Amino acid sequence: MKQQKWGIIGGGIMGMTIAHRLSQKGQKVILFEAAPDLGGLTSAWKLNGFVWDRFYHVILLSDLWTRGILKELGLEDKIEWVETKTGFYTDGKLYSMSNTIEFLSFPPINLIDKFRLGLTIFVASKLKNWKRLETIPVTTWLRKWSGENTFNKIWLPLLRAKLGESYKQTSAAFIWATIQRMYAARNSGLKKEMFGYVQGGYAQILESYKNKLVSENIEIKVSHQALEIKTGPDSKPVVKFSNGFEESFDKIIITLPSGIAATLCKGILQEEIDKLKQIQYLGVICASIVLDKSISPYYVTNITDTWVPFTGIIEMSSLVDKKKFGGNALIYLPKYLNPSDPLFNASDDEIKKLFLDALKQMYPFITDDNIKYVAIARARNVFALSTLSYSQNLPNVKTSIPGVYILNSSHITNGTLNVNETVQVAETKLNEILTSDEQE
Repeated sequence: MKQQKWGIIGGGIMGMTIAHRLSQKGQKVILFEAAPDLGGLTSAWKLNGFVWDRFYHVILLSDLWTRGILKELGLEDKIEWVETKTGFYTDGKLYSMSNTIEFLSFPPINLIDKFRLGLTIFVASKLKNWKRLETIPVTTWLRKWSGENTFNKIWLPLLRAKLGESYKQTSAAFIWATIQRMYAARNSGLKKEMFGYVQGGYAQILESYKNKLVSENIEIKVSHQALEIKTGPDSKPVVKFSNGFEESFDKIIITLPSGIAATLCKGILQEEIDKLKQIQYLGVICASIVLDKSISPYYVTNITDTWVPFTGIIEMSSLVDKKKFGGNALIYLPKYLNPSDPLFNASDDEIKKLFLDALKQMYPFITDDNIKYVAIARARNVFALSTLSYSQNLPNVKTSIPGVYILNSSHITNGTLNVNETVQVAETKLNEILTSDEQE
């Protein structure tokens, strides 16, 4: 293919991967990011003297797309694999749910309900035709397989925790994708949950990835927020940035959330705008808390009690050696919510108080003296909701502006949002774009 000048808008993992692959194909690439650093949702920050991920991330044995990138970066052999455990907080008590015996002795539901719950998970793990599930509300499907009692005591609280009230518009494909990933976390031989992380976390991955891009002569421009994209006088797309900088390209790929991308693109058809803006996103508020001791042996603690203001508890220090955290424990308290939720406008101190009060109520042995550091991260557009007939209603990647494409995490149609799915979409959709271009 002949060399062209490509502009990539958005320097998260998707934008970095697209830039990487285009450069390998001999293209001239400039990667733009609004923030001061690359990484997007995988970015890291300083916490009480050490650096770790702003939002929690983990690598699964089955994350072959992520592991492929890490291999190219010389980092795959730096993945630490650890067997993890899962907890359940329900009716004010903490239970282990890490093996079959613990599942069978789980008090909130009876033996018949447990059988139906297990059957639901088994059926979802074996289903291949996920598109059929897009036509069925998640509540209808779960009630059918698990029964009303299990739905009300287990599934409904979990759906509300992960999706807020948006669970009512979500299809059964969401729970299918969630269960598929959960099953993938288990080593097929050992039947144990094996999670991994790279030494240094995503700060190390991003630094290595950035160095790789620079070595491939990709120009990286951070602190460049795109204001508008339109067709220039030479019929090529032009990007205008908030700092006054403008540049023309042969091709532009926008990796920003769909609604933002629709606002940026001047001159696209109203039908495209409507499709882009109808994609519903959920955001997240996530507290990173450094403690001088662990609160449990569980990497994930699912929460079904509705009074708790966060989605679950991720104890990163059950996976990562505490030495990496200065001998401390690191936990994440995420809350998924609608981008317009008033909590996004609350101060960090208000969110800290809300979350810490609940945490101390759940774990009475935790006192203020144990809490060494708290930081609040926010992102309003994290993942697109798997609504009914979702994949059928997605807009095309190619827009009506010549040379302009919109490719983002909303194009994950048969999985949950994670780094592996993001890399896969970047790789496969870029190939579709390039193949389509060559045929024109």
